[in-house]
Amino acid sequence: MAILKIAKMGHPVLRQPAQLVRDPKAPEIQRLIGDMLETLSDIGGIGLAAPQVHVPLRVVIFEVPAQRAGGDAQPMTCLINPVIEVISPTSTSEDWEGCLSVPGLVGRVLRPNHIRYAALDQHGLPISREAKGYHARVVLHECDHLDGFLYPMRMTDISKLIFRDEMRFWSTPPSTVDIDTKIDE
Repeated sequence: MAILKIAKMGHPVLRQPAQLVRDPKAPEIQRLIGDMLETLSDIGGIGLAAPQVHVPLRVVIFEVPAQRAGGDAQPMTCLINPVIEVISPTSTSEDWEGCLSVPGLVGRVLRPNHIRYAALDQHGLPISREAKGYHARVVLHECDHLDGFLYPMRMTDISKLIFRDEMRFWSTPPSTVDIDTKIDE
C-alpha cells in the first residue's frame, strides 16, 4: 500500500471525465482502492476520488460519520462506475464544502437533498442506495470529481468562497464544513 499525492485544482486530471473501470477485480484496481484507503486515512478525510490521486478512473471512496450523518451514517464505502439519480430535484440545500484538491478554502454549494446511487463495490458486486442530506452531499461531491467538476464550479455565489481559517466570521458552525476532511467536534 502507498500514500498517494493529491492533485490540486488546476491539474488536468481534475478537469476531465474519468474512464469507466472495465474489471473491478483487476489487481491494479484493488491496489488503487487500497492505496486510496490508506491515503484517506493518513490525511484524515471523509472521501476521495481516483482523479484526486492522479488516476482518471471512475472510483470513489467515502464514509459518513455518525456525528454528521443525521441518522444516515455509512461505513467506508467504495463505488466503482457510480451512477446517480436525483430523486427530489426541487429539494435542495446550501452548505459549506471543502476539498482536498482545493486546500485551505471552503465554499457554500447548493445540492439536491435526496438521491439514489448505484455502482459496483470493491468486490465487483452491485450496490444501490438512497441517500439524503449529508450522505447525498458527500456522494455528489465525490462523484463530481469523476466528471471533471470541483465544488467551486457548482457555487452560485463566489463571495461565499473563503479561506477555512476565516470561518470564525461566519454564523455557520465549523462542524458543518468540509466534505473531504474530518472536522474535530
